[in-house]
Amino acid sequence: MRDHGLWAASAPTAPATSALAADLTADAVIVGGGYTGCSTALHLAELGRSAIILEAGEIGFGGSGRNVGLVNAGLWTMPGDLLAAAGALHGERLLEQLGRAPKLVFDIVARHGIACEAEHRGTLHCAVGRSGLREIGERHRQWSERGADVELLDADAASKLIGSKAYSGALLDRRAGTIQPLAYARGLAAAAIRSGAEIFTRSAATGLYEKGPSWTVATSGGSVTAPWVIVATDAYSSGIWTAIRREQVMLPYFNLATRPLPPDVLKTILPGRRGAWNTSRILSSFRLDAAGRLVFGSVGALRGPGRSIHAHWGERELARLFPQLGTIEFEHAWYGQIGMTDDALPRLHSPAPNIVSISGFNGRGIAPGTSFGRDLARLVAGEIGADELPLPMTAAREAPYHALRGAFYEAGAALAHLAGSRI
Repeated sequence: MRDHGLWAASAPTAPATSALAADLTADAVIVGGGYTGCSTALHLAELGRSAIILEAGEIGFGGSGRNVGLVNAGLWTMPGDLLAAAGALHGERLLEQLGRAPKLVFDIVARHGIACEAEHRGTLHCAVGRSGLREIGERHRQWSERGADVELLDADAASKLIGSKAYSGALLDRRAGTIQPLAYARGLAAAAIRSGAEIFTRSAATGLYEKGPSWTVATSGGSVTAPWVIVATDAYSSGIWTAIRREQVMLPYFNLATRPLPPDVLKTILPGRRGAWNTSRILSSFRLDAAGRLVFGSVGALRGPGRSIHAHWGERELARLFPQLGTIEFEHAWYGQIGMTDDALPRLHSPAPNIVSISGFNGRGIAPGTSFGRDLARLVAGEIGADELPLPMTAAREAPYHALRGAFYEAGAALAHLAGSRI
């Protein structure tokens, strides 16, 4: 998927790892080396438990290394809709936990000295037209009633923070912020290793076997036996974990990064260095990196005809949003897959005793993944029970026509972008 673009070019080097080549034991074996897996390992190590991560590729290979880097609070769904879908008990727990999740991310970054371009200055949800303004107005009402630090901005106030007059308003969420996403994943992994966890890359799980009161996860080069198995592969699940992927519809999302902007132009675009995204049905996002590049993304896959369609649309759309940019040149381009569940809520599964998977972050993987990783570590350590988690344990269910719907989203985004700029 065109590697990891800008993030691979600008992230600090990943901690040294190797492929598993032995038969080991631990308190927990964690499958997947993204935010959730690395957070679980870090928190387990800090609780004095042994943890081993098995990653099929490299640290942050999947969604953790390909996304925009917005560290948002909550989920896509509004608080009221989340409560209706999850129920009062779990809904309240989920809202409370994920409202605080960005702070957890930035606290970990500070505590472990993770170099990931962290900016804890809030994010902007930009309103498109009257309908978008109504949407962010309702979000503001619902979050404000829960005491969240959010502010509704009119068009003039929004334009000052965005650097564009294209939007009818914006919702400023001061709980949120931005990071360099691959750098954060690598930093979490390094912190976990320093704390005592072990990470093996290029070590895909090829088998799962019950071994008395424990489980053995096999790879081509060795195995790990542990009482607990945590599956943290989400949208990039494959092999023996395919059921996790099949209950989600894949939504491709691409990012394009400009060259570093000239200082006089840079000071006019997102002057507060807040990440932003809009309310369009086919949404787009934009943010700055530490070097002053403008990173612009939207729904679509950079493959086949989509590669040129989305890049040309990106040039036109950025010129419309920010005419002060002048000639636009993209230095990097990459894309990944977002796993979408039917109700936009994550899924917590336990297909067998002491095997737990968390998935379905719906494009909100950074803060929720970090937060759920901490929860799963506490579960393994016996500090909490499954009934205290913010999600109920459910059985995996295949999403109807998931492959066809994913193809539809990819084709639909390409057609929309081919038609030209739209807002």
